[in-house]
Amino acid sequence: MIFSLVIQASAQKSEIAHSALQFAEALIRNQHQIYRVFFYGEGVLLANECSVFPQDEMDIHSAWRSFIAAQKIDAVVCIAAGLRRGVINSNESTRYQKNSATLAPEYELSGLGQLIDASVHSDRLITFA
Repeated sequence: MIFSLVIQASAQKSEIAHSALQFAEALIRNQHQIYRVFFYGEGVLLANECSVFPQDEMDIHSAWRSFIAAQKIDAVVCIAAGLRRGVINSNESTRYQKNSATLAPEYELSGLGQLIDASVHSDRLITFA
């Protein structure tokens, strides 16, 4: 089966973000395909490269980044939600005259059309909020 995931929970709700990651890992282990992971709302904060976690807490940002890179997952951050929360790439940084980009390199910024595309090309669209 082909799945797409929508992640709306931030790292501050790490149990949800962690459950979503465990679900994604289980999909791959069971030889399902992940078409896309779409980060929306507070979920875009998981793509913030500047986040730092205390050593005694799970670094859910790094865990997601490692999974995305290892599995070559199409990871899309909603551009409107990202802009609102300061998660931007170098193009948006220049456009809005900001000093730096904060989007981790494993992710790309795009619009809600990518979410619609994911729902069309997937057998199941699962949301974690």
